[in-house]
Amino acid sequence: MAYSGDPILVEELLYRPVHSLIDQSLHAKLGGFTTNGDGVGIGWYGDRAEPAVYKSTHPAWNDRDLREIASQIRTPLLFAHIRASSGTPVQRSNCHPFRHGRWLWMHNGSLAEFGTLKRDLVMAVDPALYPQIEGSTDTETLFFLALTFGLEDDPPTAVARAVALVEEVGHRHGVAYPVHMTVATTDGESIWVFRYSSEGETSSLYYSTDVAQVRQLHPELEALQQLGPDTRFVVSEPLRELPGAWHEVPDGSWGLVHRDKGEIHPFQPLVRV
Repeated sequence: MAYSGDPILVEELLYRPVHSLIDQSLHAKLGGFTTNGDGVGIGWYGDRAEPAVYKSTHPAWNDRDLREIASQIRTPLLFAHIRASSGTPVQRSNCHPFRHGRWLWMHNGSLAEFGTLKRDLVMAVDPALYPQIEGSTDTETLFFLALTFGLEDDPPTAVARAVALVEEVGHRHGVAYPVHMTVATTDGESIWVFRYSSEGETSSLYYSTDVAQVRQLHPELEALQQLGPDTRFVVSEPLRELPGAWHEVPDGSWGLVHRDKGEIHPFQPLVRV
């Protein structure tokens, strides 16, 4: 889940909605895993330019420290992620979101047969960035490939080039469908989202554009009544069903989410020439 808008307590976003992200860690409906208990992480922006990150290998529903800090953190931009490992170890350095400077990155999905592709992919990471890779996940590798290809200057082009590289390496190793992803990344001002898979069957991704409709979704959340019209949500699953409140990001698309605008564009891998 990603949130952008007026500062709000994290607990209002993580714990109060009926089908909150914490509830989804046990009862996900649309993803590949019903239970997502291999760790939890949040990233948020405060008084400094760079975001803070909290990560834990505890299941989200049983993380007392997360519950404790969520009642005290107020932020205008939050990334939150619950993890179901696709094969890499359950350890803090493998939990999302990942951070580099001002940037946060999180991902649902996988790079198929990552163990086979990993060496070729990490060798393509900029040598200056490589020492900053802390974990062993496909997600972090994809993040650092995007940084290598210019994420900080042009996120859509950088991600398109990173995905093209993964597909090229995958096909070279006989992997038919190397990429399956929904990605969210932010510099603390805007949020870019991507939904793409090599086989055209990608995990769900939704966004909201009208906070008034979100208020109808959650009359139990008094805090929403105080939020301004620029409030935006991005979620893997709707926090509660309400016709017209959530818009699905089409498969094979990228989107820009900002306080004063939202855009959706076609997404295609971009092979460098």
